[in-house]
Parts: sequence; structure tokens; C-alpha cells
Amino acid sequence: MPEANDSAHPRTTRTGGRIRSEDARAAVLAATADLIEEAGYGAVTMEGVAARAGVAKSTLYRWWKTRATLALDAYGQAVARRMPTPDTGSTAADLTAFVEELYRVVEHPFRVNALRGLMAEAQLDPAFAEQFRSWVRSRRAIVTDLLARGVAHGELTPGLDLEHAADLVFGPFWYRLLVGHTPLDPADAPAHVRTLLSGFAATPPGA
Repeated sequence: MPEANDSAHPRTTRTGGRIRSEDARAAVLAATADLIEEAGYGAVTMEGVAARAGVAKSTLYRWWKTRATLALDAYGQAVARRMPTPDTGSTAADLTAFVEELYRVVEHPFRVNALRGLMAEAQLDPAFAEQFRSWVRSRRAIVTDLLARGVAHGELTPGLDLEHAADLVFGPFWYRLLVGHTPLDPADAPAHVRTLLSGFAATPPGA
């Protein structure tokens, strides 16, 4: 039978430590996101984030080995909150809402800076590249799920190559973001989606 001290206190101690740890982690992610929003990816340093979050730098390294992994975690969480999965009952409306919000990154230059910086890191650091691809896959999964729903509802052609279709959705975004040959504009999203869906649409029987 456990002694009284064993049963009375350990649970409270562990829970308090867990809460403090979660609070510290949330403070670090918030500080990182704020730095990205205010000054861009280049402003993110482990020292600067630690000071802003009010934690020791060793606390950061316990969870994130590099500033790139930290920035990706913070940016990814911010994107997930800003871009919930649309579900209006219409594939066209859902995809348009997603693409409009995707393109809206240009309204925040430091977010553009962050994406470009993270993409550059992914080309130079093989270990980070896999983390970056994992995050990209999570964003692509939203689109492939929307398209699969459209196929299931008879809005899109059966047998649609969902991975290729997702490439076509994200292609203009990344190409324009990275090359800068022409601007990204949220106002273009409806037309872009209409063009895409005209190629994905199910053919009416007898057509």
C-alpha cells in the first residue's frame, strides 16, 4: 500500500509541471509568431524568442533544435488557426474560400518573407526539408479531401488524380510567391478555381 505522501502529492506536482511546460511552449510559439509578423523570418533567433517569451534559451532547444523548426511550428499553427477547412456543401465554394485565403498571404509581407525563408532552408537542410514537406503535405491534404468530397458528391470526374489536382491548385501560389514574375491577388482566386474545376468537372451522362 503506498505511503500517504505518495498518494497525496505526486499527481499535483506532475500536473503543475505539465501546465508550466505547456504555458512555456505556448509563450515561445506566440513570441515566434509575433516576431515573424513584425519583422519577418530573418528576425527569428533563439536568443530573441527566448527573451521575448521570458524563458531560458535551453527551454527552446528542448523542443526545437533549430530556428527553422521553431519558425515552422509557429507559422504552421498560425496558418491552421487562420485557415480552417471550409465545408459549405459546394466544392467550388470550398475551394474558392481556401484559395482566396491562401493568396491573402500577400497582404502580410512578413508572412511572405517567412514562407520564402522556410522554403530556402528546406533546400539547404535535408533534415529540415522532411519537416517542411510534412507540413506542406498537411496543407495539401485539406485540398485533396475537398476534391475527394467533390468526386464522392458527383461534382468532379470519377477517378480524378487528386495529387495532380492539388499540384494545380498550389502551383500558381508557390510559383508566383517564389519567382515574383506576377503578383498573387486574392481577387484572382475565383477565376483560378473556375478554370481548374472546368477541367475536373464530371461529364453529364450522354454528353
